[in-house]
Amino acid sequence: MSKHILVTNDDGVTAPGLLALVQAMQAIPDTRVSILAPDRNWSGSGHVKTLDRPLRIKEVVLADGSTAFASDGAPSDCVALALLGFFEEKIDLVVSGINPMANLGHDVTYSGTVTAAMEALIWETPGIAFSLGSLENHLGALDYTSASAIACRVVETSLAHRFTVGMLLNVNIPYLPADQIKGFHITRQGLRVYRDRLDKRVDPRGRPYYWIGGDSPTGTPEEGTDVGALSAGYVSITPIQLDLTMYTSIPTLGDWGWENK
Repeated sequence: MSKHILVTNDDGVTAPGLLALVQAMQAIPDTRVSILAPDRNWSGSGHVKTLDRPLRIKEVVLADGSTAFASDGAPSDCVALALLGFFEEKIDLVVSGINPMANLGHDVTYSGTVTAAMEALIWETPGIAFSLGSLENHLGALDYTSASAIACRVVETSLAHRFTVGMLLNVNIPYLPADQIKGFHITRQGLRVYRDRLDKRVDPRGRPYYWIGGDSPTGTPEEGTDVGALSAGYVSITPIQLDLTMYTSIPTLGDWGWENK
């Protein structure tokens, strides 16, 4: 039975990573591919829902001639628009990416790539987010050849099995030639280390303003984690759910005497 795949991203509809992912999905037999992505870059936007203004969609043509649609909303808005009826045919899978940088550990809460896939879960549709572990100071155009082949394999494998309800896959792919990628590891979220700095400045009218900057984040390459797998040359596949409840704390919090004054 044919599957309908939605492709989106957070870098904008004209991003080369989206085109690579579109072409990978189009190569999968018995699939129909639709594209709805932001009309600009929303990197680091997190999970957004636009409620205070109308959302607009326009038709665009990608570099390879594929027809796509661009929205002035966030990545998660694009997924909601698609799943709520912009496309008449039911969507069976949402794929997001290919992001040019890795999304590891706590990055998933910031990442528009990952939160687009999270939006799919809200509408009871499986989602997969793809990110490429390129270096921050990489010069020139990125080569998505290996990443698109990996994305194709991940989606084909996923479609051949039944997704766990409420699960998305966060896939991080080493920036290596295909013959140097060591394989696949199923991982947990690792520890992402942020080195943000607040830079306070004063504009020409004497009013303060702020930049949040600092060095690029790093991570602790612990075995079994997304950070560890990627650093060792493996594709990291992390199953993620939206339930953030800290279950181990429920008994302790229950003993805090909330009704005692």
